[in-house]
Amino acid sequence: MSEILRPSVHERWAHLRFSIVGPLLAAPPARGELAAALAELAAKPWLHPATGEPTRFAVSTIERWYHQARLAKVDPVGVLRRKIRKDSGQHPAIGAPLKQALLAQYTAHRTWSYALHYDNLAALAATDPLLVPPPSYSTVRRFMKANGLWKRRRVSSADTAGARRAAARLADREVRSFEAEHVNGLWHLDYHHGSKKVLTPGGDWVTPLVLGVLDDRSRLACHVQWYTEETAENLVHALSQALQKRELPRSLLTDNGSAMVAAEVTQGLARLGIVHHTTLPYSPYQNAKQEVFWAQLEGRLVAMLEGVRDLTLPFLNEATQAWVEMEYNRTVHSETRQSPVERYLDGPDVGRLSPGSQPLRIAFMTEERRTQRRSDGTVTIEGQRFEIPVHYRALEHVTVRYARWDLTQVFLVDERTGAVLSRIYPLDRAKNADGLRRRLVPSTSLEQIEAQALSGEVGIAPLLRKLMADYAATGLPPAYLPQLDAAPVSDDGGAPATDDQSE
Repeated sequence: MSEILRPSVHERWAHLRFSIVGPLLAAPPARGELAAALAELAAKPWLHPATGEPTRFAVSTIERWYHQARLAKVDPVGVLRRKIRKDSGQHPAIGAPLKQALLAQYTAHRTWSYALHYDNLAALAATDPLLVPPPSYSTVRRFMKANGLWKRRRVSSADTAGARRAAARLADREVRSFEAEHVNGLWHLDYHHGSKKVLTPGGDWVTPLVLGVLDDRSRLACHVQWYTEETAENLVHALSQALQKRELPRSLLTDNGSAMVAAEVTQGLARLGIVHHTTLPYSPYQNAKQEVFWAQLEGRLVAMLEGVRDLTLPFLNEATQAWVEMEYNRTVHSETRQSPVERYLDGPDVGRLSPGSQPLRIAFMTEERRTQRRSDGTVTIEGQRFEIPVHYRALEHVTVRYARWDLTQVFLVDERTGAVLSRIYPLDRAKNADGLRRRLVPSTSLEQIEAQALSGEVGIAPLLRKLMADYAATGLPPAYLPQLDAAPVSDDGGAPATDDQSE
């Protein structure tokens, strides 16, 4: 703390000079006695402001300080400060060609250290006469620091177009810390690869991942749990527990991992009224609060488990819950000056009451449209056929809601309102082979009329009846020749007998 508050060298020089001439300003010597007073001050030893060694100053030097302070009307100490060099900050040892070469080199390699930049610049100067003579390492380092040419952290090890765009954006845009104004206004969610392996029941050593959910304003750990895979199923499992432990937040910030942008997650957050924000690609610094939490988890929790040889996932999760609730959430934060629990309870709070387990399970499902098979009233979901209730057999297209990792619960929903209509089940071919079939109950008035019509005489259609009536009203005979029945033939092959002949 003393080093931080210690005055600079310039201030210490000003204070020393003023302490030497200050008595002359407080009690000005009489006419003709100034020379003797200055000689007396020059004979005394003084502590050097930079080295602390005893030193003396000439009479002319003290006389110059005296007149500077005497003539100053506002700040007599300020005029005694050491003057700044006129070429300060200009770096005259680095000429224009050398500056251009150094800037070009930094633009191409922002992750290099100062020493690596200097070594490459010296090698370049050996081949280019315009860059000779090369400056010293301290000059190059001072120039780079003065112009903001700091060493940049590598955004990603992958050399892709997205990684290059992220690196350019980080270099061109400022980074600012932020905090939500309300509790449950913003949550953070992220996976973290652990540093300690666990032993599975199958006898394998695996490195688990931990999923953490944090409140932005209070830094409260809403829920933390370890898993063996980074999947959307595990994400929904942990997030649902966090929602039921705390409240429904207004927004959630995650990265762009496949589990975070899965349809079940994004659609579920939308149904619950939670705005889903994602960080920019290759920009983990935007979720820095989560990274700080991982450092504490590794530095304290995982460090205390170093003596556990046969660490299992259930024991790791049990220890994690104890550490989160009993230490992390109750430890005073260095910035907020409150523990996460206290800050969470103090509010202000914009959270909402969380629904139960079953509504959350139905919410975190993907909703898709399917075409119903007319032949047997089924739809195909993830390669599995499901039967649609007979009451909805007239629908050509149906909307179903399901989670890809759990097809035991699939629901038929109203496409317009999103309301759950019925639960549907997989097709049971063995049961359907018994040959028993239920009679279709008419579900609409049209089907009822159809059933009544089929039970009796339907008669001529209305349009044909009208056409026949209009044709008869014209008075014209039918425009066709009816075919008469054939006349009987006599036994002798002659003309048929008439009534007269028979008489």
